[in-house]
Amino acid sequence: MSLRIYNTLSRALEPFTPIEPGHVRMYVCGMTVYDLCHLGHARAMVAFDVVQRWLKSSGYRVTYVRNVTDIDDKIIKRALDNGETIRSLTDRMVDALHQDADALGIERPTHEPRATEYVPQMLSLIGTLAQKGLAYQAGNGDVNYAVRKFPGYGKLSGKSLDELRAGERVAVLDGKDDPLDFVLWKSAKASEPAEAKWDSAYGPGRPGWHIECSAMSCEMLGESFDIHGGGADLQFPHHENEIAQSEGATGKPLARVWMHNGFVRVDNEKMSKSLGNFFTIREILAKYDPETVRFFIIRAHYRSPLNYSDAHLDDARGALKRLYTALHSVKPATLEIDWLNSYAARFKSAMDEDFGTPEAMAVLFELATEVNKTGSPQTAGLLKALGGCLGLLQDDPEKFLKAGSSLDEAAIRALIEQRAAAKQAKNFAEADRVRNELLAQGIVLKDSSTGTTWEVAQ
Repeated sequence: MSLRIYNTLSRALEPFTPIEPGHVRMYVCGMTVYDLCHLGHARAMVAFDVVQRWLKSSGYRVTYVRNVTDIDDKIIKRALDNGETIRSLTDRMVDALHQDADALGIERPTHEPRATEYVPQMLSLIGTLAQKGLAYQAGNGDVNYAVRKFPGYGKLSGKSLDELRAGERVAVLDGKDDPLDFVLWKSAKASEPAEAKWDSAYGPGRPGWHIECSAMSCEMLGESFDIHGGGADLQFPHHENEIAQSEGATGKPLARVWMHNGFVRVDNEKMSKSLGNFFTIREILAKYDPETVRFFIIRAHYRSPLNYSDAHLDDARGALKRLYTALHSVKPATLEIDWLNSYAARFKSAMDEDFGTPEAMAVLFELATEVNKTGSPQTAGLLKALGGCLGLLQDDPEKFLKAGSSLDEAAIRALIEQRAAAKQAKNFAEADRVRNELLAQGIVLKDSSTGTTWEVAQ
């Protein structure tokens, strides 16, 4: 079966064929870097990391662009509040983003353009829209997009102009010809720092958020490309406005396929700072190892809601340990995946159906059961190789399993030696006490003719 992807634009699963044979061009909206990344960012980064990994596993060359928004109102306010430059703040947050993403096993995108480096391209695009009558400069100096002049507005979100008009009674016009219009170029304010102002034919100012992605995607991937992705919260208005800008300027479809990952909930409530259930990636990694967090995100389908709770993370940790325990018991053979193998074929069938990670993971657990039954290095090798397609199971099994114990390795070995001495002295009560002490810490001892080994309990 060939790859099928759910296209938000058509609201249907569609067979995927790239515009250029063998080469997939994908753009994913990145972070606005005024603060540390949170769980919602982690969900999006991991989801599209899996997408690009599977595309590569399927034999495609992938050009993956994930932008950085490094200029907007929140960034300017945070920099002023901190008493630092905008560049200092955004550089620091980009470094933190990379640290968090690297910890979660997220591969760096092919290109990571920063919005401030593409202002000339944004102004050129705004100029084209103005020439076509789709943009105008308001009395306050802002340049706005004339939404009603673009016939296809609302096709991604399914919102009609009549539905959108319901918000007109509370809209603030701000010099707009129509409350639905949105800003392409923001006129500079006297209170803003000089580094937030660029010269233009419309006077000093800075780009609006939506025009940034239209300009960067066009510059990096061309006027039309294969996949545009992002969180479900970006579908409207951000992605709808990108379509209006890009297609209004070029007359060509911006992206063949639009993909959106689902929302994050915390204990079945929407994640929100106001509700006090808002978690940064770093706060989560202080309690759980990175691969467990990645595993937790991947085992839910990317389009489904992701419900975060400590119980779900604990369960994910236990499930991941079961896979690593199988790899710990048998040294995996190094092999190329034979996609005709029944396990590999079912894994591929799951991933080819809109990146069906829950079904693909079920295959991994079947393989782990088979490894435990047969002790086959080839089966263990296939388990590890298929896990690698998802960015999982590439750590040293012993290292991963032992990391779950509150005892360090030296302490464990000391207790094992203490137990061995007790057994030699025929003090079996003491030997049992030590075994039980280790078991209480999650350490299982295995005695054999060659000595005693240990592993973390499943």
